[in-house]
Amino acid sequence: MDYYSILGLAPGASVAEVKRAYRRLARRYHPGINPGDRQAETLFRQITEAYETLIDQERRQRYDTGAAAPPVHSEQVFEFSGFDFSMKAHGAQAATFSELFAEALHPVPALDRTTPQAGADLHASVSLSFEESMRGVDRQMTVTRQVPCGACRGTGFVRTAESKCPHCHGAGQVRWARGHMVFTKACAACDSTGRERQRACATCGGHGRAVRTESIAVRVPAGIVDGAQLRVPERGHAGRYGAPAGDLYVHVKVQAHPVLRRDQDDLHLIVPLAVYEAALGARIELPSFDGPVRLRIPPGTQGGQRFRVSGRGVPRRSGERGDLIVEVRIALPAVIDERSKELMRELSRLHPGDVRQDLAKEFAAPQQLPTA
Repeated sequence: MDYYSILGLAPGASVAEVKRAYRRLARRYHPGINPGDRQAETLFRQITEAYETLIDQERRQRYDTGAAAPPVHSEQVFEFSGFDFSMKAHGAQAATFSELFAEALHPVPALDRTTPQAGADLHASVSLSFEESMRGVDRQMTVTRQVPCGACRGTGFVRTAESKCPHCHGAGQVRWARGHMVFTKACAACDSTGRERQRACATCGGHGRAVRTESIAVRVPAGIVDGAQLRVPERGHAGRYGAPAGDLYVHVKVQAHPVLRRDQDDLHLIVPLAVYEAALGARIELPSFDGPVRLRIPPGTQGGQRFRVSGRGVPRRSGERGDLIVEVRIALPAVIDERSKELMRELSRLHPGDVRQDLAKEFAAPQQLPTA
């Protein structure tokens, strides 16, 4: 707290002035005069604290040297200038404590127009087909972002011919009243100089930035995975006072493929195989994104057996690729005539064994519990 401002005194006030100010304010805000008014009670405690500090020479010296005083920025110092009964009261006559001392005891910090402020990041999303994720693609993203104002080049001000500050009328200080109480503070528009050399940019309202919708090219690399996030540097909102712009983050959504399944850098494909192809062996041709793939099926291939085709999987950053894993499923023919049925019966007579005999043995075998 600024004890001098609370008592309405200037630094260096005499002991007699401190006593007079205390008596004047105490009579007005004493809890006995304002029963039930908590704001008046709070102010009275602050007035008493200020009086007890400034009336004691040792405590006052420590306060003046900053040992007990919080740092106060010069542009935010408020001064209570006393009472002026010639002025018209602003607002209701029965002003509360908050209305009378709001700006003096709780000043709003001045906007820092010198410290660089980095721009905020932007987020967007893009949806790709499975094939686009494999090959890579260039996409144009339409984003609405803040850019430096062209009129003031991002400063928020435009220079004008030097003239008297219209806010403080050349005084360098701004005065305002609450009831009959008059307060004074430094003019932020002219930095207390009383002269105006620049004005807030009318185009951006002094913010230094304007809003623009633009198209940004985004390169999606081959092999990108679903849920990945791409970063486009400095394509977010513009920074202020020389700070860099934020980044644009693009969330990638890859649609599922109807027959392919991705597992890290490998692709899995289930292929139907005719009975005779599985029994006799065959050479089959499979489609892929890089042209047909020829696969040799050896005789006696069983359903569920897997084959690996190297270099036909997902592209890697190193330039290499994962593999294509092909799993075969036996597709039975549709038996529609007697000749086909007779061939199946003949096949069963040639191979009379029970194909499920091992399953029965495993089911009947005692289970071995693991030991601790």
